[in-house]
Amino acid sequence: MERCDIIVIGAGVLGLAIARALSLVGREVIVIDKANAIGTETSSRHSEIIHAGIYYPKNSLKAKLCLKGKRAIYKYCEDRGVEFKKLGKIVVATKKEQISELEDIKKNAELNGVMDLSWLTAAEVNSLEPSVSCVKALWSPSTGILDSHAFMLALLGDAENLGATLALLTPVTGGEVLSSGIRIDCGGDDPMSLRANGVINCGGLWSQNIAKKIIGLDKKHIPETYYCKGNYYILSGKSPFTRPIYPVPEKGGLGVHVTVDMAGQARFGPDVEWVESINYDVDPDRSDKFYEAVRKYYPELSDGDIYPGYSGIRPKIRGSAYPASDFLIQGPGQHNINGLVNLFGIESPGMTASLAIAEYVKEMILGYK
Repeated sequence: MERCDIIVIGAGVLGLAIARALSLVGREVIVIDKANAIGTETSSRHSEIIHAGIYYPKNSLKAKLCLKGKRAIYKYCEDRGVEFKKLGKIVVATKKEQISELEDIKKNAELNGVMDLSWLTAAEVNSLEPSVSCVKALWSPSTGILDSHAFMLALLGDAENLGATLALLTPVTGGEVLSSGIRIDCGGDDPMSLRANGVINCGGLWSQNIAKKIIGLDKKHIPETYYCKGNYYILSGKSPFTRPIYPVPEKGGLGVHVTVDMAGQARFGPDVEWVESINYDVDPDRSDKFYEAVRKYYPELSDGDIYPGYSGIRPKIRGSAYPASDFLIQGPGQHNINGLVNLFGIESPGMTASLAIAEYVKEMILGYK
């Protein structure tokens, strides 16, 4: 059995950010992933939004790490030349009854320390986005978009330049808490076992499955797994929008909103579809619900204007009957296993918060302040 310092399980945006953070303080890191490339699942199947931090409960990890991460990700992208645009976003009320919901969002944002939201009248919205129909709106100037793949490549480049190693096509097949370190069994073409001083499990959709394979971790610390699918539809032709447009949130997500990518292409989504297993096919029959949702704020949408795009899966730790949960990041203080950190339920705003999550995990496992 080979010895190593730190194993990071999962080469998504969180795994790469954590590998970078640990490498920056001189730790030897191996990142392993069962896929054949970095960021193939949740990390690349989302809206590519840099979130402002306005929706999450006060003092939650989502709120604190989103705000800290937002500041860090803008600076990182600027320093490393990762393409981004601080476009701002508009959250719209399409009927008078929803204005109170916007008021609640603004109050919640201020509790989180987001003090830059401002009100827009319908006329002011139309001066910015002529195609949007609403009765009132909130303006969030610190929301943005970025090239998520370029961001992950930059994180990987930083980590590798500092000595980190990436091993793809390397699934976790087992593991055990030992008297000295943690053993992780790896499959693939060249199966091997590694004894590590530290293991960070940030396997995204598979974090619970990975945790269950580690002998010595009490199963009471492993939450249930729920999959909440988000489908996206693409708008044909030139986008009439120049920035993200959001409706008031819905249960399970933030509502079917419109975002524009770095090339200016408009896409609608994600919706909320609870599923039993991971499948990224987009059902064309869901288009009726998209037309209905989008026409509330974009009434000019014509039949045939949208087509199925892609989907992502939110790694939930609570089912559809419950409110959204906070990030669950467990270290030795929770499960009493030195050197082990498990990340569960890291959904949106996971990418925005990624650099802050990396610092949080570094402090948790190494004691750095």
